[in-house]
Amino acid sequence: MEISYKATFVRQFDKLDKSLQEEVLQKIDLFKNKKNHDLLKVHKLHGKFKDSQSFYVNYKFRIIFRWENEKEAVLLAIGDHDIYK
Repeated sequence: MEISYKATFVRQFDKLDKSLQEEVLQKIDLFKNKKNHDLLKVHKLHGKFKDSQSFYVNYKFRIIFRWENEKEAVLLAIGDHDIYK
């Protein structure tokens, strides 16, 4: 699976602690295999994010993404639950 990153995601990622950055990279690596999507709790979003989906990095942090096609996802944002606002 191909993963691309929006500039917003990259800026938010750069502001995270190094240990959290490592955890995020591990979860993105897991995300590349669709068999792991249940483990990551991939789910559709509603409202202004109705065309996007999300998955958990840990209990607090989530990644919002959009499918470009069956084999390509764009990571849009990362943060705590406030990224949905």
